[in-house]
Parts: sequence; C-alpha cells; structure tokens
Amino acid sequence: MIEKVYKVTVTNDKTVERIVDDEHVNINHMVLIKDTGLPVHVSNSNVYMVIVRGTMTIALDDEPANLHQAGEILAIPFNTKMEVTNKQDEVLEFYVLKAPNPKDMPPVKQI
Repeated sequence: MIEKVYKVTVTNDKTVERIVDDEHVNINHMVLIKDTGLPVHVSNSNVYMVIVRGTMTIALDDEPANLHQAGEILAIPFNTKMEVTNKQDEVLEFYVLKAPNPKDMPPVKQI
C-alpha cells in the first residue's frame, strides 16, 4: 500500500486533534460545541480552514468578527491574530491546514 492513512475522530464533543505533522504540512481537526472556541492566538503559518459542518465566528486582527458556513475555505495569512468561536447551537467542525509546516516558519508576533 503506497498511501498512508490517518484517522479522524467522528464526534459531536469538543475535540482538537493533530492529524498530520510532517515536513510538508500540518493538519488539525477541530470540533467545537456551542459557546466554545480556541484561545486567541497568532497564525504560525499560512492557514487554510475548511469548514465541514456548522457556522464559524472568526475575528482576525482588529476587524469585527465574521460568520462562515460549512462548505467554505478560509485562507488566513501568516502572523494574523485570530479568535475562533462557535456561537451557534449546531456543532462546528473544521480542518486547519498549515503550509509550510509551522516548524519551518519564523517566530510570530506577540499579542
């Protein structure tokens, strides 16, 4: 078998898991229930968020928060302050792809 297979947790509970961490890319899988989110942080690479279920509320740098739906992919530049939350009743599920792998990027700005 040539391909490598990675497992993803199928759940409706809050989950943050690293799926792939190799020399090319970092892929995380996240499930957020209502009124939960990620800590405010700065993107440590070029980030692509693939929303597969629910509605994401995201505030970038000092801009007001925006809503994004399942079926959308967000491209967020390196060194951008972000706050990701789920303020809806429906479960939010998304994948975060970071390329290049953050270990190959310079340090991020402080918030």
